[in-house]
Amino acid sequence: MNLPAGFAAPATDATVLPLHVVDRAGLADWRAAQPDAIGAWLDAQGFDGAPATALLLPGDGGASGAVIGVGDRLDPYSYGHAPLALPPCTFRPAGEHDADTLAALRLGWGLGAYRFSRYRQPPRQPALLEVDNAAEVIDALAACTRVRDLVNTPTEHMGPDQLEQVACEIAERHGARIEVVSGDDLLARNFPAIHAVGRASHRAPRLIALRWGDESHPHVALVGKGVCFDTGGLDLKPADGMRNMKKDMGGAAHAIALAEWVMARKLPLRITLLVPAVENAVGPNAFRPGEVIDTRAGVSVEIDNTDAEGRLVLCDALAFAAEQSPELLLDFATLTGAARIALGPDLPALYSNEEGVAGDWLQAGLQQRDPLWRMPLWRPYWRYLSSGIADIANGGPSRMAGSVTAALYLERFVPAGQKWAHLDVYSWNDTDRPGRPAGGEAQGLRAAFAMLRARAGR
Repeated sequence: MNLPAGFAAPATDATVLPLHVVDRAGLADWRAAQPDAIGAWLDAQGFDGAPATALLLPGDGGASGAVIGVGDRLDPYSYGHAPLALPPCTFRPAGEHDADTLAALRLGWGLGAYRFSRYRQPPRQPALLEVDNAAEVIDALAACTRVRDLVNTPTEHMGPDQLEQVACEIAERHGARIEVVSGDDLLARNFPAIHAVGRASHRAPRLIALRWGDESHPHVALVGKGVCFDTGGLDLKPADGMRNMKKDMGGAAHAIALAEWVMARKLPLRITLLVPAVENAVGPNAFRPGEVIDTRAGVSVEIDNTDAEGRLVLCDALAFAAEQSPELLLDFATLTGAARIALGPDLPALYSNEEGVAGDWLQAGLQQRDPLWRMPLWRPYWRYLSSGIADIANGGPSRMAGSVTAALYLERFVPAGQKWAHLDVYSWNDTDRPGRPAGGEAQGLRAAFAMLRARAGR
């Protein structure tokens, strides 16, 4: 197995250094077991075991190891600072750690070692952590970094056709079936909303469908918003609002990574992955404010704002997914700025029409230290989506409850009785933080996988 950045295979080399993990509460006990010279060094460096701290320990002729300070030992991000805070040596966890703590350490180390390197090499190499029998953690890390890589790649190299290529490569690797409907075939196959949003781009819009798993296993449909770049359309975004819109396919990145993770771990599930992949561009045939467009579900939609395009491509994909009667339907989307205003960049907004699904996902988020926050499907706000000439509008004049109304719009295309949950994700780190480099980020993904694994085991 090829190891990700930051990891090393087990070795007997004497240069592998012990890595001590402490928190403030346990610092005194750990320190009491160390030689007096180490205690004096800790005092000289002012090391107090605070979270996100690290210190190389002296020894005869060089370093004798390192100690890192952490907070919550089960939170992978507690360890994310270490790979770049320590020199590029190889370390081995010292002492006894339970399996959950060791998994968090390994995952956090890998997240902290990650740097997007397609266009330039990182300025320095991370410290290495010795790992053995860590396939499950490496699969988790691969899913998280898959999201980061897809989101970080500029649109010129990650448009609808490149997303299709990624899905095809994953399908081939795991024995999945792939189908793509693109260009005017979207109209012939009754995906008119996807076509309307993507028709102005020189790159054809498409619906990517991947299917995997045994027919006897529970069926889960995963839908991800794949707007590879969002200019806002004719309702053009200002420059600062458009700057990072390569990330508007973050929902697709999450859905792709989750499907790939399920396949890698061979969960007893049957997966349908649907990615409506488009570029919301400006051109002579761009869809316009005030138009009425058709949808797969037969619901007519008045276009209030061409910058509310994500819900348009999703509504066709959700309707198609529901036609296949999955036991569970999940969608991921960088859907609204309103969710960020309400919850900030770190908390994805969760909506669901079923208490059990919402509870399972929230509980998994707490266990995985991958938090989400449930928001209400407050149906009186349907009034904000009313239209005088169509069944509904894709927006409205009010700026109230933008995340809620977007979720209500999506729910309109989910049939009664279909278990469904929608995650409005930011998919981005605005600044560098330990374990969270600026750029693309997976949010709610580890929680989603834990939820699906638990459901598969029932």
